[in-house]
Amino acid sequence: MEPKKKKKDNIRLVFVLLLFASGVLGIFIYKKTAERNSLARQIADLSPRGAPPQTVEDLRKAIALYEKKIEEHVKDAAKAGVYWKILGSRLMDGGGREPLYGQALEALENAARYYPEDESIHYLIGVSSESLAQSEYFSPSEAAEHYRISEAAYLRAIDINGRYGKALYGLGALYVFSLDRSSEAVPYLERFLEINKSDTNAMFVLARAYYVTEEYEKAVELYDRIAGLAKSSEVKNQAEINKRQVLNRYD
Repeated sequence: MEPKKKKKDNIRLVFVLLLFASGVLGIFIYKKTAERNSLARQIADLSPRGAPPQTVEDLRKAIALYEKKIEEHVKDAAKAGVYWKILGSRLMDGGGREPLYGQALEALENAARYYPEDESIHYLIGVSSESLAQSEYFSPSEAAEHYRISEAAYLRAIDINGRYGKALYGLGALYVFSLDRSSEAVPYLERFLEINKSDTNAMFVLARAYYVTEEYEKAVELYDRIAGLAKSSEVKNQAEINKRQVLNRYD
């Protein structure tokens, strides 16, 4: 009974979020449609019987009105992209319930059509698609496709902003833990730590990549660094345990 209840809760959450988004977009579109109709009437008044305005003054007025119409269209598109991004983020968060990565991915892909150069949208696409790949409901081929989308999204975010830490870390972790391509993770994680020098989570991932690629000395050095930076005994102890495992491997 419990899985059915969870499924109903997820469906209800999606419905509420979509209803909210559609309501906001509906009001927005209604207002903008009214504004455009008013602007169209003004332009028509300058162009009797569909002919172009005849006087220099009327031509100037028509140009100004058309430019305003184009500007309004661009602003509308920008707002629509923002709403899609917000909806995608809300669906990923799940509102305290299980995240809804499938619907989030669709919303974020729509947002990317409006904002193709927004690295944060591509990063979120990467997270959503990676999470879907890890679902037990997908076949190996479906999971592989979601991993491919995730990798491409992280790479696109980094291509837009080479110092975007979330995407650098996300791609590195994807390569190490999900795709068994640790050697490819190393440069991205090293770049991340050049920017975020005290991030012990990233250090653990990079140390694992060093270990898998048999760069044992670098792994040991990094575990020592983690132990020196650790603010909790738990993190320090884990770094020491991992260090001993590496030493036992190559001593």
